[in-house]
Amino acid sequence: MNAHPGFQTEIEFELPKGYVDGAGTLHRQGVMRLATAADEILPLRDPRVQENEAYLSVIVLARVIVRLGSLKDVHPGVIEGLYASDLAYLQRLYETFNSADEPLDKAVINGGSNGVRSMVSLGEA
Repeated sequence: MNAHPGFQTEIEFELPKGYVDGAGTLHRQGVMRLATAADEILPLRDPRVQENEAYLSVIVLARVIVRLGSLKDVHPGVIEGLYASDLAYLQRLYETFNSADEPLDKAVINGGSNGVRSMVSLGEA
């Protein structure tokens, strides 16, 4: 998704603990994009979500996280491998970033690279 000059479409983040891949590499910095309607509707058809609705956030986050460290692909297996505190952090970030009612006034926003802004939720900094 291309950035739109009128509003922010992506946000950088840093996981509190980070994801450790199979080679032992720690991945903490990432980028999340705004969700589309498809990001929230299509996962509802997934049998894993139909069996356990808690899995919805795993699939949605895997769709909207466009970068995590040096990983080439952020798939549901990566999200499943996050520490619970990192999953909770990403869920809060997703809710804040995608909320039409709640501007980012609950977050500390810092300038980031490549025109993407960084957000660190209060209490996480």
